[in-house]
Amino acid sequence: MQPHAATAYLILAATLAWVGLAGAAAAEGTMTRTVTVSATGQASAEPDTAVISSGVLTEDGTAREALNKSSLVMKKLIAGLKSAGIDAKDIQTSNFSVQPRYTNPREGQVAVINGYQVQNQVSVRARDLSRLGEVLDSLVSLGANQMRGLSFEVSKAETLRDEARKAAIANAKRRADLYAAAAGAEVGQVISIAEDVVQAGPHPVAFARAAAAEQVPIERGTETLEARVTVTWALK
Repeated sequence: MQPHAATAYLILAATLAWVGLAGAAAAEGTMTRTVTVSATGQASAEPDTAVISSGVLTEDGTAREALNKSSLVMKKLIAGLKSAGIDAKDIQTSNFSVQPRYTNPREGQVAVINGYQVQNQVSVRARDLSRLGEVLDSLVSLGANQMRGLSFEVSKAETLRDEARKAAIANAKRRADLYAAAAGAEVGQVISIAEDVVQAGPHPVAFARAAAAEQVPIERGTETLEARVTVTWALK
């Protein structure tokens, strides 16, 4: 390589190195400082709907006879619920099964089928909670011999959860201000907001119920609706 060519090469390399350092410094100087906080907010509401899981279990020597028994009771039960003011759209079959029933053999013997069992369950949505105890009593009186559970729901939960969202943002901002002040900075503009999905199902109330004359006592309580957010602010 000629001397003047080597000198030109060194000058070009030095120039490129300087440009690279200047670019890195510029990028570092424009980097936005941020603070990210996750927080939750809550809002309480009184449930206005109940979902009852109930049904009929019948047994007989043949699957056909067990099914006939089940169908007779379920027809009576569904008709009775409708007469009690439950809308047809609020009564839905949730489970149906036909299974063999086996003997309990002695040691060394083989279990054999000695009958059949039919299970038919319905999900009933009660929208008038003032009559919920009456509906539960009616189910038993109409022939239901299985009570799987009861859950309460807030029909306008999504709208009411907006209050929880506002509280979550306020909690996140309060904590962001605290962190920024402790670091000698101030909170600036919001860069991003993300809501974390909270899978909150209906509040279950397990119960077992036998036929009785008095109305079933039920307490609906309150439901807590929760929202969770993650917010990023710029620091200044």
